[in-house]
Amino acid sequence: MAEHLTKVLIIGSGPAGYTAAIYAARANLEPVLVTGMQPGGQLTITTDVENYPGFADVIQGPWLMEQMRAQTENVGTKVVYDYIEKVDFSQRPFVCTAQSGDVFIAETVIISTGAQARWLGLESETAFRGFGVSGCATCDGFFFKNKPVAVIGGGNTAVEEAIYLTNHASHVTLVHRRDSLRAEKMLQDRLLAHPKITVLWNHVLDEVIGQDHPKAVTGARFKNTLDGSETHLDIDGLFIAIGHDPATQIFKNQLELDPEGYIVCSSDTRTSVDGVFAAGDVQDKVYRQAVTAAGQGCMAALEAEKFL
Repeated sequence: MAEHLTKVLIIGSGPAGYTAAIYAARANLEPVLVTGMQPGGQLTITTDVENYPGFADVIQGPWLMEQMRAQTENVGTKVVYDYIEKVDFSQRPFVCTAQSGDVFIAETVIISTGAQARWLGLESETAFRGFGVSGCATCDGFFFKNKPVAVIGGGNTAVEEAIYLTNHASHVTLVHRRDSLRAEKMLQDRLLAHPKITVLWNHVLDEVIGQDHPKAVTGARFKNTLDGSETHLDIDGLFIAIGHDPATQIFKNQLELDPEGYIVCSSDTRTSVDGVFAAGDVQDKVYRQAVTAAGQGCMAALEAEKFL
C-alpha cells in the first residue's frame, strides 16, 4: 500500500481524463491519473472514428486512446493502472482509496469516469457490437448511408437517434416494447410524421442476424410482446438506445447527482464540492462525444489550476 500526494488527481481515462491530464501537466501541476477498469473508456470499444478533428482518414478508437495516453505521459502525468473504490470529499485535501489499497491525497480532483451505454445483454448483440450494432447514432450513423436501420427504445434518446438517422439511412424502424412512447410529445410528433420512419410497436429484440466474412449485421428478429409472433427485418444497422449509466456509484452522498445519477455541474465543470470538477460523459448526457469530453477535460484542468 502506497500513499500518493498530488495537486490534481484525475479519476478516469477517456478523452476527458487524458485531456485534463495534458493541461494540468503543462501547468506544472504534476497530475496523477488513475485509469479505472477500462483505460480509454468507451472509445476502446469503438472501431472506426471519423469525427475526431485532425485526422483526414478514419482512425481506430483504441489507437486514439493509446496516443492520448502516451501524450499525457510525455508531458509529465503519472498514470496509475488502478481503480478508485472510495472517495472522501468532506474536507480538503481529498482522500481517495484504490482497489489495490493505495491512497491518493489530492488538493483537487477531476472526475472523468464516463458512462456506459445500456445494452440488452443478448449474445448476438454482443457478437456484432461494432459491426453493425451501435449505442451511438451520432458516432456511427454515417456508416449506414442509404441503408435500412433499426433503433430500439422509446424514450427521448431513441426518438432523437431515429430522427437523426434519417439524415443517413434509407429507412429507420423504431422498435418499442410497449404501444406508446415515453419521449416528449414534440419529439413523438416529429417521429410519427416522418416519411422515413416506421414504428414497430409491442416488440422486443430476439436475435441479431449477421454474417462472419466480412463481419456485418444483415437483419434482426423481433418478438411480439402480446402474442409471441416473430417479425424479421432486413437491416444493416441496429442502434440500442435504452439509456446510459454514468459511473458515479462511489460519488453518491459525496457530490450532488441528478435523478439519473449524473454529476451536477456548473457550465465551468465545478461540482457541488469546491475543488472537485467533472468532465465528459459522467456529467454530460446531451452531447456524449469524444471531442466535447476532451473540451470539458481542458476546462476542468484550467479551473483546477485557477482554484489552486
